[in-house]
Amino acid sequence: MKPGSDSITIFHNPNCSTSRQVLATIREAGFDPVVVDYLKKPYTREQLAGLLKAMGLQATGVLRRKGDLYAELAQAKADRSEAEWLDLMVQHPVLVERPIVVAPKGTVLCRPKERLQEVL
Repeated sequence: MKPGSDSITIFHNPNCSTSRQVLATIREAGFDPVVVDYLKKPYTREQLAGLLKAMGLQATGVLRRKGDLYAELAQAKADRSEAEWLDLMVQHPVLVERPIVVAPKGTVLCRPKERLQEVL
């Protein structure tokens, strides 16, 4: 494994093909990442806010707009604030787009999966 490989973390959803592909690419590059299944170990508000800051994004920048839950929440109140979306993402981590990778070279939402190269 590459030196410092423990400093790569992937916030991973094993049910997502893009997330699985990004994880495989990290491992194929010789790294042994910390894998956080954020559906089983949800983000804290501070953690998610820190990831957003590191990526230079707001909550809506990583908001997963697919699925029934998003549709219900958006329909119920279309003009939610960033803080409200952040709180909802902490309560319902499925609302966070994935995967997010934290590496020594930076933090990136790997959508598309090729964005991983920015931080490897």
